[in-house]
Amino acid sequence: MNSYQLLLRSHQPLLRSHQPSAIGHQLKRRARLAVAALAVTAAAPVLSVPGSLFPVPVLLQAQETGLPVGAKAPTSTIVETLDGKSFDIGQYVGKTPMLIEFWATWCPLCKQLEPTMIDVARKYGTKVKFIGVAVSVNQTPERVKLYAEKHGLPMEVYFDRKGAAADGYDAAATSYVVVIDKTGTVVYTGLGGSQNIEAAVRKALGT
Repeated sequence: MNSYQLLLRSHQPLLRSHQPSAIGHQLKRRARLAVAALAVTAAAPVLSVPGSLFPVPVLLQAQETGLPVGAKAPTSTIVETLDGKSFDIGQYVGKTPMLIEFWATWCPLCKQLEPTMIDVARKYGTKVKFIGVAVSVNQTPERVKLYAEKHGLPMEVYFDRKGAAADGYDAAATSYVVVIDKTGTVVYTGLGGSQNIEAAVRKALGT
């Protein structure tokens, strides 16, 4: 099996859902486009992700993707709390630096990124709002809540049932991270398990 086939296989949970209303068709289309674009990396070296059966092309590491750096973050993005209440994460935009990660319990790259995220949140959690947006493909709020509690995720976790956040932030796949400064400006976007999250946070803080 070549690298492209492995990449397709590793992204199947994002591309396939048995919940038609769980995530917007736009997100599915962008995910397919992202996989197609990465097909050119079939001959690239691969890295081993702890806990994953599939090697991941090195080019899946931190890269600029999604919203352009310098763009303004959406001022209204409706998601759900894990107990089913509507919540607008846009209320934080322009008031505090933010880090938003689009993730899933089944995502190996998200799992690889966890230790870095925990370490950075410990250092900067009083200055930056850390938010986890759980995509609604092949997982439930209950499963997300259990996972977040078990693994001690250092962030406010929300459920993107209708795909509004994924659409608003142009999230092509899980492990997508957006960092926003206090003015509501995007200073970093990246995808993958080996992102330099601390550097991105320091940029948002202007340090």
